[in-house]
Amino acid sequence: GFSLSSSSSSLFSKSPSLPFLSRPVLLDGTMAGDVGFDPLGLSSIDDVGIDLYWLREAEIKHARVAMLAVAGILQVEIFGPAPGCEMATSKSQMDAFWQLWNAHPQYVAFGLIMIAVIEWIGGIAATSGRESGDRDPGDFMLDPLGFSKGDPEKFERLKVQEIKNGRLAMWAASGLILQGCTTHQGGIEALMSSLEKNAF
Repeated sequence: GFSLSSSSSSLFSKSPSLPFLSRPVLLDGTMAGDVGFDPLGLSSIDDVGIDLYWLREAEIKHARVAMLAVAGILQVEIFGPAPGCEMATSKSQMDAFWQLWNAHPQYVAFGLIMIAVIEWIGGIAATSGRESGDRDPGDFMLDPLGFSKGDPEKFERLKVQEIKNGRLAMWAASGLILQGCTTHQGGIEALMSSLEKNAF
Protein backbone atom coordinates (compact mmCIF):
# COMPACT_ATOMS: atom_id res chain seq x y z
CA GLY A 1 0.00 0.00 0.00
CA PHE A 2 0.86 3.69 -0.25
CA SER A 3 2.36 5.38 2.82
CA LEU A 4 3.65 8.84 3.52
CA SER A 5 7.03 9.43 5.09
CA SER A 6 7.13 11.24 8.42
CA SER A 7 8.54 14.38 6.77
CA SER A 8 5.89 14.50 4.06
CA SER A 9 3.08 13.63 6.47
CA SER A 10 4.04 16.63 8.61
CA LEU A 11 3.32 18.83 5.59
CA PHE A 12 -0.26 17.61 5.64
CA SER A 13 -0.83 17.77 9.39
CA LYS A 14 -3.80 19.74 10.60
CA SER A 15 -3.61 23.21 12.08
CA PRO A 16 -3.94 23.15 15.91
CA SER A 17 -6.14 26.26 15.82
CA LEU A 18 -8.23 25.27 12.77
CA PRO A 19 -8.26 21.46 12.71
CA PHE A 20 -10.36 21.37 9.54
CA LEU A 21 -7.50 23.06 7.63
CA SER A 22 -3.96 21.87 6.97
CA ARG A 23 -1.20 23.49 8.99
CA PRO A 24 0.57 26.18 6.90
CA VAL A 25 3.97 24.84 5.84
CA LEU A 26 6.01 27.73 7.26
CA LEU A 27 4.13 27.82 10.57
CA ASP A 28 5.92 24.90 12.18
CA GLY A 29 5.43 25.97 15.80
CA THR A 30 8.92 27.41 16.29
CA MET A 31 7.76 31.03 16.64
CA ALA A 32 6.32 32.17 19.96
CA GLY A 33 2.53 32.01 19.88
CA ASP A 34 2.38 30.05 16.61
CA VAL A 35 -0.70 27.83 16.60
CA GLY A 36 -0.97 27.38 12.84
CA PHE A 37 -3.63 30.09 12.40
CA ASP A 38 -3.43 31.41 8.85
CA PRO A 39 -6.74 30.88 7.05
CA LEU A 40 -5.83 33.46 4.37
CA GLY A 41 -2.46 31.87 3.59
CA LEU A 42 -0.51 35.05 4.29
CA SER A 43 2.47 33.16 5.69
CA SER A 44 3.22 31.73 2.24
CA ILE A 45 3.42 35.11 0.47
CA ASP A 46 6.94 35.68 -0.84
CA ASP A 47 6.67 37.38 -4.20
CA VAL A 48 5.67 40.97 -3.42
CA GLY A 49 8.49 41.92 -1.04
CA ILE A 50 6.59 40.52 1.92
CA ASP A 51 7.54 37.30 3.65
CA LEU A 52 6.97 35.60 7.00
CA TYR A 53 9.80 37.60 8.63
CA TRP A 54 8.21 40.90 7.57
CA LEU A 55 4.76 39.77 8.71
CA ARG A 56 6.08 38.66 12.11
CA GLU A 57 7.92 41.97 12.53
CA ALA A 58 4.69 43.83 11.79
CA GLU A 59 2.65 41.66 14.17
CA ILE A 60 5.05 42.16 17.08
CA LYS A 61 5.33 45.91 16.44
CA HIS A 62 1.57 46.42 16.27
CA ALA A 63 1.05 44.17 19.30
CA ARG A 64 3.40 46.33 21.37
CA VAL A 65 1.84 49.57 20.11
CA ALA A 66 -1.65 48.24 20.88
CA MET A 67 -0.69 47.29 24.44
CA LEU A 68 0.63 50.83 25.00
CA ALA A 69 -2.47 52.32 23.33
CA VAL A 70 -4.96 50.42 25.49
CA ALA A 71 -3.03 51.26 28.66
CA GLY A 72 -2.82 54.92 27.61
CA ILE A 73 -6.48 55.23 26.64
CA LEU A 74 -7.68 53.75 29.92
CA GLN A 75 -5.09 55.59 32.04
CA VAL A 76 -6.18 58.98 30.69
CA GLU A 77 -9.85 58.15 31.12
CA ILE A 78 -9.32 57.11 34.75
CA PHE A 79 -6.74 59.68 35.89
CA GLY A 80 -7.29 62.55 33.49
CA PRO A 81 -5.04 64.20 30.89
CA ALA A 82 -1.30 64.63 31.27
CA PRO A 83 0.14 68.02 32.31
CA GLY A 84 0.02 70.40 29.38
CA CYS A 85 -2.96 68.58 27.87
CA GLU A 86 -5.64 69.85 30.29
CA MET A 87 -7.86 70.96 27.40
CA ALA A 88 -8.43 67.30 26.43
CA THR A 89 -11.36 66.83 28.81
CA SER A 90 -13.42 64.28 26.88
CA LYS A 91 -13.66 60.77 28.31
CA SER A 92 -13.48 59.51 24.72
CA GLN A 93 -9.84 59.66 23.72
CA MET A 94 -10.89 59.92 20.07
CA ASP A 95 -12.63 63.22 20.89
CA ALA A 96 -9.81 64.23 23.26
CA PHE A 97 -7.40 63.91 20.34
CA TRP A 98 -9.27 66.59 18.41
CA GLN A 99 -9.46 68.81 21.50
CA LEU A 100 -5.69 68.55 21.76
CA TRP A 101 -5.26 69.09 18.01
CA ASN A 102 -7.35 72.28 18.12
CA ALA A 103 -5.37 73.70 21.08
CA HIS A 104 -1.84 72.44 20.42
CA PRO A 105 -1.37 70.96 16.94
CA GLN A 106 2.39 71.08 17.49
CA TYR A 107 2.04 68.24 20.03
CA VAL A 108 0.48 66.03 17.38
CA ALA A 109 3.05 67.11 14.78
CA PHE A 110 5.89 66.28 17.17
CA GLY A 111 4.33 62.87 17.84
CA LEU A 112 4.12 62.15 14.11
CA ILE A 113 7.77 63.16 13.64
CA MET A 114 8.83 60.82 16.46
CA ILE A 115 6.78 57.98 14.92
CA ALA A 116 8.53 58.59 11.58
CA VAL A 117 11.97 58.44 13.25
CA ILE A 118 11.11 55.21 15.11
CA GLU A 119 9.70 53.69 11.90
CA TRP A 120 12.89 54.62 10.04
CA ILE A 121 15.07 52.95 12.68
CA GLY A 122 12.76 49.92 12.80
CA GLY A 123 12.76 49.66 9.02
CA ILE A 124 16.56 49.56 8.89
CA ALA A 125 16.66 46.91 11.64
CA ALA A 126 14.00 44.77 9.97
CA THR A 127 15.57 45.01 6.49
CA SER A 128 19.09 44.23 7.65
CA GLY A 129 17.85 41.46 9.96
CA ARG A 130 15.83 39.85 7.19
CA GLU A 131 18.80 39.90 4.84
CA SER A 132 21.41 38.66 7.33
CA GLY A 133 19.29 36.26 9.38
CA ASP A 134 21.12 37.47 12.51
CA ARG A 135 18.10 39.17 14.09
CA ASP A 136 14.78 37.73 15.23
CA PRO A 137 11.69 39.73 14.21
CA GLY A 138 10.93 42.41 16.80
CA ASP A 139 14.30 42.11 18.54
CA PHE A 140 15.78 45.55 19.20
CA MET A 141 18.22 44.34 21.88
CA LEU A 142 16.15 46.31 24.40
CA ASP A 143 16.13 44.22 27.56
CA PRO A 144 16.85 46.47 30.57
CA LEU A 145 15.56 43.87 33.05
CA GLY A 146 17.73 41.11 31.58
CA PHE A 147 14.93 38.61 30.85
CA SER A 148 16.84 37.15 27.89
CA LYS A 149 19.88 36.44 30.07
CA GLY A 150 18.00 34.24 32.54
CA ASP A 151 16.27 30.88 32.17
CA PRO A 152 15.72 30.20 28.42
CA GLU A 153 12.43 28.38 29.08
CA LYS A 154 11.09 31.30 31.09
CA PHE A 155 12.17 33.72 28.36
CA GLU A 156 10.33 31.66 25.73
CA ARG A 157 7.24 31.69 27.95
CA LEU A 158 7.50 35.48 28.25
CA LYS A 159 7.68 35.78 24.45
CA VAL A 160 4.48 33.73 24.15
CA GLN A 161 2.79 35.90 26.78
CA GLU A 162 3.88 39.06 24.97
CA ILE A 163 2.42 38.02 21.63
CA LYS A 164 -0.80 36.63 23.14
CA ASN A 165 -1.40 39.79 25.18
CA GLY A 166 -0.46 41.87 22.15
CA ARG A 167 -2.98 40.10 19.94
CA LEU A 168 -5.67 40.67 22.57
CA ALA A 169 -4.61 44.32 22.85
CA MET A 170 -4.97 44.81 19.07
CA TRP A 171 -8.61 43.70 19.35
CA ALA A 172 -9.09 45.86 22.46
CA ALA A 173 -7.55 48.95 20.84
CA SER A 174 -9.69 48.45 17.73
CA GLY A 175 -12.79 48.19 19.91
CA LEU A 176 -11.92 51.28 21.96
CA ILE A 177 -11.23 53.34 18.84
CA LEU A 178 -14.38 52.20 17.01
CA GLN A 179 -16.58 52.66 20.08
CA GLY A 180 -15.03 56.08 20.77
CA CYS A 181 -15.69 57.24 17.21
CA THR A 182 -19.28 55.98 17.16
CA THR A 183 -20.60 56.59 20.69
CA HIS A 184 -18.17 59.33 21.81
CA GLN A 185 -17.77 57.57 25.14
CA GLY A 186 -14.67 56.40 26.93
CA GLY A 187 -14.08 52.66 27.17
CA ILE A 188 -14.94 52.39 30.86
CA GLU A 189 -17.80 54.87 30.46
CA ALA A 190 -19.27 52.74 27.66
CA LEU A 191 -18.85 49.57 29.73
CA MET A 192 -20.66 51.10 32.72
CA SER A 193 -23.40 52.45 30.48
CA SER A 194 -23.88 49.04 28.87
CA LEU A 195 -24.03 47.27 32.23
CA GLU A 196 -26.55 49.82 33.52
CA LYS A 197 -28.85 49.57 30.50
CA ASN A 198 -28.63 45.79 30.21
CA ALA A 199 -28.68 44.83 33.88
CA PHE A 200 -30.88 41.86 34.72
